[in-house]
Amino acid sequence: MTSESLPSNSAGGGRARTARIRLGEVVTAESGNYFLLLGTTLFLVLLGLVMVLSSSSIDSYTARQGFFGVFWKQGLFALIGIPLMLVVSRIPTRFWKRWAWVGLAVALAVQMLVFTPLGDEVGGNLNWVAIGGYTFQPSELVKLALVIWLGTIMAKKEALLSRWGHLVIPVFPVTALALGLVLIGGDLGTVMIMAGLVLGGLFFAGVKLRMLAVPILVGATVAVVVAFSSQSRSDRIFSFLSGTNADYQGVDWQTQHGEWALAGGNVFGVGLGNSKAKWSWLPAADNDYIFAIIGEELGLVGAVVVLLLFVALAIAFVRIIRSTHDMFARVVTGAVMVWLIGQAFVNIAVVLGLLPVLGVPLPLISSGGSALLTTLAAIGIVLSIAREVGRDTRVGLEA
Repeated sequence: MTSESLPSNSAGGGRARTARIRLGEVVTAESGNYFLLLGTTLFLVLLGLVMVLSSSSIDSYTARQGFFGVFWKQGLFALIGIPLMLVVSRIPTRFWKRWAWVGLAVALAVQMLVFTPLGDEVGGNLNWVAIGGYTFQPSELVKLALVIWLGTIMAKKEALLSRWGHLVIPVFPVTALALGLVLIGGDLGTVMIMAGLVLGGLFFAGVKLRMLAVPILVGATVAVVVAFSSQSRSDRIFSFLSGTNADYQGVDWQTQHGEWALAGGNVFGVGLGNSKAKWSWLPAADNDYIFAIIGEELGLVGAVVVLLLFVALAIAFVRIIRSTHDMFARVVTGAVMVWLIGQAFVNIAVVLGLLPVLGVPLPLISSGGSALLTTLAAIGIVLSIAREVGRDTRVGLEA
């Protein structure tokens, strides 16, 4: 070996080591919180696809869409939503802060389309937009935009949150506008979830509960008035309060058949695909009442697994919140957690007969493209936060 070859070989070895280092940086494991959230989300989406296929097959066939009609649509949204989530997870949080106001304005403008000829009424709620044979739910986009906007505003006002005026302007008026546009369409269930995510974001921002007392009382009063302003809602509420399920052919039909489906599953279920309730006995079997089909086909074991998956999702959110001191990160993660876990709680409580029927889907599992895409995008933002927190932690340790 000549002396001239030494630098060459040394340089070659250096390039190889550099390549290995760069490759290592690319495949470096993200934080445990990142993978806990990502893994749980993917598992819920896959379980949702399986259960949508099973629960929707009969109704899909009778609607002349074939046995797989609803499943193919949900699968397409999952194929779009999962890459979307991963792409969003690579976008830095400063991007969302910069465009928060624009995003909220666009979302509210899209929500207003429900009051135009493009609006489509489903189940008595004017909360859909139909274009060219495709429908989507603008309120789901409003949820996502509201989360990002709230995190941005709280981050800017972090040092001023002890003053009432800095909560009133602009948080409460903008929130009231967003909730009001959805409420006019009659979707009280979605409005309750939106109100919950806003309160959750304010709580994780450190806002004192006494400062939220008045908005909570006003919101509760409006919710009660709206609930009893509709005959169908008031009938469901009175039926729930009576606890008799006397109107079997009317408002109690769905509740009764949902409970029978759960009871029929026993401990281990009747087997995947063997549900009786899905044979046009249970309305919204692939959507609002998909948990009843899970309980029937997979039994108590399957239902508990779903509950544990949402518990794991909540743990991932809490761990991310505890790992950061950034206001935007805490508010956004907290709001998304209240949104998804709160909505799951409401959906499951309705199916179990612990709440009157509200008409909210089970996140990541129920059929519905709008909800799946916005939910995965929201989780993508939290994954981005987890990545940044993990990167900052690694940099701090190396320093």
